[in-house]
Amino acid sequence: MSETLAHTPLHDAHVELGAKMVAFGGWHMPIQYSAGILAEHRAVREKCGIFDVSHMGEIDFRGPGAIACVQKLVTNDIGKLTDGRAAYTVTCHEHGGIVDDCIVYRFGPEYLRIVVNAANIAKDFAHFRRYGEGADCTIEDVSPQWALIAVQGPTAVALVAGLAGAALGDVPSFGFGSGQIRGVDIVAARTGYTGEDGFELFVPAADAVTVWRALLEAGAPPIGLGARDTLRLEARLSLYGNDIDDTTDPISAGLGWVVKLDKGIACIGHDALAAVKLNGPTRKLVGFRVLDRSVVRDGADILGDDDAVVGRVSSGGVAPTVGGSVGMAWVPTAMAKTGAPLRVSQRGRVIAAEQVAGPFYRRAK
Repeated sequence: MSETLAHTPLHDAHVELGAKMVAFGGWHMPIQYSAGILAEHRAVREKCGIFDVSHMGEIDFRGPGAIACVQKLVTNDIGKLTDGRAAYTVTCHEHGGIVDDCIVYRFGPEYLRIVVNAANIAKDFAHFRRYGEGADCTIEDVSPQWALIAVQGPTAVALVAGLAGAALGDVPSFGFGSGQIRGVDIVAARTGYTGEDGFELFVPAADAVTVWRALLEAGAPPIGLGARDTLRLEARLSLYGNDIDDTTDPISAGLGWVVKLDKGIACIGHDALAAVKLNGPTRKLVGFRVLDRSVVRDGADILGDDDAVVGRVSSGGVAPTVGGSVGMAWVPTAMAKTGAPLRVSQRGRVIAAEQVAGPFYRRAK
């Protein structure tokens, strides 16, 4: 199977470490290492761990019109970014559905980079090219040139700063700076997908193994996609393809804070999103916790008072740090209320749950 899947520059390093490899978004990726998902999850919550996220895509915009082009393509106000800062956002279809969620990095007034989800690289690039046509900038998929390594956890910043330069310890959240690890130039962005502090390191693909080994030798264990999923679920971070997709708009998904409709350059989907803001969503993405020892999984049904199916669980699973099972579900707006009960139907059994506001886990500041 691996012969038909794409490999990251760190693929052989994962195999050497004894990782269990699986198909994910067209890539052959490590789901876990010998320690197991639970141990890897705890390592990130208690100290730190490293993730190969080189399957993510990087698309560069260069030229005098780069900022204006990206402003049109994404919902957040990129015009407010300064050099060395980044912003989480989404890019939408004209009907308001989410093409992808992504992070925009401003390297300079004529140079922006958008990091996109692995399974969406081709789709996103085509979308950007289509709607960016005529802009005074080049749009290039540079994904093959880069590896991306996430270093996450309470001790992650100190570990990276110790290897790549003390100045990186002063980089703010959603900022980025440069450094060197074993002679390799890296860009360290203080972003991540675990609910913890840390960095995501842009590394030239040819030098990925050198940086990976340096991080391992500094004491950071490797973490697979299994723990990455439990970590992001506890932090209530949406996963594209599960919680959000082309059929869901960002406002209904609880991402209205990244939708800026008055930024001067209308984003793709502006009118559809304005209508949702004006009229209100017909359904919402809510968080919930299970009230017994059951574990709710993706795809379970949400039942209404008459036992009719009215919604579905988009993400669900165990929450090792907070205990029990948690999840996210799409439900009718009238049903969405913090503290209100949810009835989840899974394999013919009805499970009691309660709606919860905000992240299930929030790190100490």
